[in-house]
Amino acid sequence: MANTSSKVTAHGEFFELEPGDDVLSSPRYNADIAPTQVHQRTWTRWNIASLWVGMAICVPTYTLGGVLTAYFGLSVAEALVTILVANIIILIPLTLNAFPGTKFGIPFPVVLRSSFGIIGSNVPALIRALVACGWFGIQTLFGGIAIHLLLSALFDSWANLGGTGEVLGFFIFWVANLWVVIRGAESIKHLEAIAAPMLLLVAIGLVIWAWPNASVSELLAQPPDRPDNVSIITYFMGGLTAMVGFWATLSLNIPDFSRYARAQKSQIFGQVIGLPLTMFLFAGLGVLLTSASGTLVGETVSDPINLIGKIDNTFWVVVSMIMIIVATISTNTAANIVSPTNDFQNVAPKYINQTKGVLVTGLIGLLLMSWELFKKLDWIESDVSVESLYSNWLIGYSSLLGPIAGIMIVDYFIIRKQHYELADLYLDGGIYPAWNAAGFLAFGVPVALTLVAITTGKLGWFYNYGWFTGSIMGALLYFLAARMSGTHSPGVAAVHSGQQ
Repeated sequence: MANTSSKVTAHGEFFELEPGDDVLSSPRYNADIAPTQVHQRTWTRWNIASLWVGMAICVPTYTLGGVLTAYFGLSVAEALVTILVANIIILIPLTLNAFPGTKFGIPFPVVLRSSFGIIGSNVPALIRALVACGWFGIQTLFGGIAIHLLLSALFDSWANLGGTGEVLGFFIFWVANLWVVIRGAESIKHLEAIAAPMLLLVAIGLVIWAWPNASVSELLAQPPDRPDNVSIITYFMGGLTAMVGFWATLSLNIPDFSRYARAQKSQIFGQVIGLPLTMFLFAGLGVLLTSASGTLVGETVSDPINLIGKIDNTFWVVVSMIMIIVATISTNTAANIVSPTNDFQNVAPKYINQTKGVLVTGLIGLLLMSWELFKKLDWIESDVSVESLYSNWLIGYSSLLGPIAGIMIVDYFIIRKQHYELADLYLDGGIYPAWNAAGFLAFGVPVALTLVAITTGKLGWFYNYGWFTGSIMGALLYFLAARMSGTHSPGVAAVHSGQQ
């Protein structure tokens, strides 16, 4: 006979849900967003570190140094320091927001059910999902170009396709990404474990190739592109906000991965090991290769895919493009497909499972990047570049996501005192409301101020430092609103003891 009610069992630092009829019949539950069982929590610190190496080594990271020098008026040295500091800062919300995922085995949208409500969680989750779909389209475009250059190096007939070959490469890469995620979390874990050492070796090889043709001292001595005798603070803070915004998305949905961690120490050390240094070194590699590209290939090229494509050696082009394809798949699957897949399931778990969530993500990403595909097919003309698109996104979307990060941290550590009633997170009419007014107040005020800054030109500082102002204000407002509304942790309920 099936259980009539669910049971929650403590296993060391973990909590595990044994769903009963109440949860199994709930419209807020399916097996794919259910809490992971203890035996599924197998990711070590090295798996987490590999995840971050695989995500950090990608084309956008490679171009960050150029983005900061071109768009934010920083010198090369200042840009690299900014990238390092930003990734140390983003470790704070990353590790803190990973805690509930590790302890309770729940994904990001289910964590949001505590602070925004069972139904209300869909609002911030879908905001996060839309951003991820956009990045999925951008990364798939890069991967498609790599596939096109790979096949062009092997077959002259493919090279003659031009932009059409890039579009076909886009769809080949699109299918490969969706296939990896549909296969599940273990597929991603194994991919990242294989990709991380390969990508590090390729990075070392590129340094050896470029080093004799780049003057590091001259590179670091280049003056910044900003007015003389102007304080660096404004430029540095603008760049810092943008670089924090680069991983602002993952600082929210990190529970999607930490729910598989073997222990809290695994997610903490894995992220510390894998993120800041990888971002700093690969961004530095991008600056180095771009500066050396004039000597290497006769022109300045800031895109590693096109730079490698200009090498007059078929073997090395093929090998390098395979590595770039692996790098982009490892980034795209983890950073841009897993989260929206879970977020779309959260809307209607009984109708959208993991496979359907992946397909929805893929279709939206395709639609968002369709304008660029039409350009490559010469169907439309547009002056909007992909680089300027994602550069402008960095501040814009961090302004929206900052408050969510602050709200999540305050809710779990202060309001809920690191405890959830696990079964109730999957029920209508449980202790968590359908809509949590405190969460929406804390989210709405910073977003409203951001919109005022954008539309009126006033409060420019609030928008320019969007992630910092948004996360701090969101955290404070949520704390006050939750306390005034009486929201609190019901206390650690009685659980059935178990052994890990």
